[in-house]
Amino acid sequence: MSWDEEELARAFKVTTDDVREYLTDGRRVSFIIERRLMWENPGWKLAPSEGAGYDLLDPDGGMWEVRSITRQGVYFNPSNQVGSGRAFNEAGFQQKLGGIEGFILSDIVAFPLVDVFVVPVENVLRWHRGNALGSNAKVSRRKFLDILAKDIRF
Repeated sequence: MSWDEEELARAFKVTTDDVREYLTDGRRVSFIIERRLMWENPGWKLAPSEGAGYDLLDPDGGMWEVRSITRQGVYFNPSNQVGSGRAFNEAGFQQKLGGIEGFILSDIVAFPLVDVFVVPVENVLRWHRGNALGSNAKVSRRKFLDILAKDIRF
């Protein structure tokens, strides 16, 4: 997917640098990407709330988590296990994966061009079992793009 950053800058009355800074921050851009994915995929719906445990519902009722690939990478564990003072918990990780179809990942680093990857939960489980993810279920952007993205199976 792509955006016209000059058009966005004009609409928000800011600079293109401001737009790029804001929309390459995974915490900020996720709200917009979730909605863009919903509008571009007929029949998809947003989760009823931010605390729903998933972000998008597909037409068949499958729940999907939307995550951003940033310069630091991407994580597959529950968001309540990410951040200062929070730790990875295997049981919580497995519970999270047991409730979703998979992840829709957006590589926001090259904004305004954003590559999107659909990753079924089976891939994440296989990567975790094979120790391809870090101990906290996070992987670097480079490793995801160079190795894991090529291994996505549907």
